[in-house]
Amino acid sequence: MKESSRAWLSGAHFINDVYTGFLNPIMPFVAAKIGISMGVAALILSLSHIISSLLQPVFGFFADNMIRRTFVFWGLILTSIFIPLSAASTNLPKMILFIVLGSLGSSLFHPQALGLANKYAGEEKARRMGVFIAMGTLGYSVGPLVSAFVAQYFGLSKMPVLAVLGIVWALLMFKMLDKLPDISLQHYEIKGAFKKILSNRKLNILNVISMLKSLISTSCFILLPFLWKDMGYSQFFIGAALFVFIFVGGLGSLFSSKFEKMAGTQNVFYFSMISTLPLMFLFVFTYKTFPVFSFIVYFIMGFVTMLAVPVTMNMAQSILPEYKSIIGGFINGFSWGIVAIFMSLNGFAAQTFGITKVLLIVSILPAVFSITFVKYLFKQSNQA
Repeated sequence: MKESSRAWLSGAHFINDVYTGFLNPIMPFVAAKIGISMGVAALILSLSHIISSLLQPVFGFFADNMIRRTFVFWGLILTSIFIPLSAASTNLPKMILFIVLGSLGSSLFHPQALGLANKYAGEEKARRMGVFIAMGTLGYSVGPLVSAFVAQYFGLSKMPVLAVLGIVWALLMFKMLDKLPDISLQHYEIKGAFKKILSNRKLNILNVISMLKSLISTSCFILLPFLWKDMGYSQFFIGAALFVFIFVGGLGSLFSSKFEKMAGTQNVFYFSMISTLPLMFLFVFTYKTFPVFSFIVYFIMGFVTMLAVPVTMNMAQSILPEYKSIIGGFINGFSWGIVAIFMSLNGFAAQTFGITKVLLIVSILPAVFSITFVKYLFKQSNQA
């Protein structure tokens, strides 16, 4: 039954992340409808990332201490209902409320899903974790395409209809997913678990690496739709561009284990973190004069940005395997939440100084810090 459970869980990851990618391409148009600035809109999107991310380690603790699959079901249902409702909101308070509830669902879903994916993976953890992460990334890529298509051709008011897919999948998964008879309860206190995780230097480095990587993808996902809207691109075109960016990122996750075997784990980290800098420079200096070329560069950036994500997750979960869900919450969630806090400021910085200047600055950070962090990480691995 593990193979069937992996399929249902990966499918749920795909669908959940379809909804989490809904708002980015249409937010400039939603902002114009309800009368808010780019800075405020970026702040709202950052709020969504913060709620869906920062709480993941806490929910991961509870997931590791239960044998029920509660979080993956209710998380998917909450995300499915409230994220589409937020896109159809007619005023700011309703929009914020729906975003909070929908983001909370995603925060519930991810840590337990990551923990279960690891448990169901069997002997081929690297490949199967890569598939699981790739399914979420592909879902995140499809989200902008779906929401932009519905918004442009049917209107924002029709977005709540899209909740049906997630609700139906969650109900079917409730029947089909294994009841985990082979998974025993983890008996530990949350304070002790968090202390052990946060005092581990290798895990701290992997968390920082994850933050630096997510800084690139989050900045592109939140800020570029505003740049393209000002250039006159349609909702669907913007959604399609974000779709390809995250889709090729999913391919990067999917082929991560092959790259790791060919080049080595350390080189995957270096390549993924350093190459985004020259690519961002190319994008910034060609998006006006050579738009087609700039989009190609942008898509390549999506691939290399996500290339090291499964490697990071597998390495982190192998350090303290008894805390798989909590560590999954830190790497996949907490790090994104910390970045989202900075993104709430980046939106106003981009509004003041320009979007492309902010993108260039954030792309410098992973390249510069990769040399120190990756070198130290593998120095510690060799010593161990």
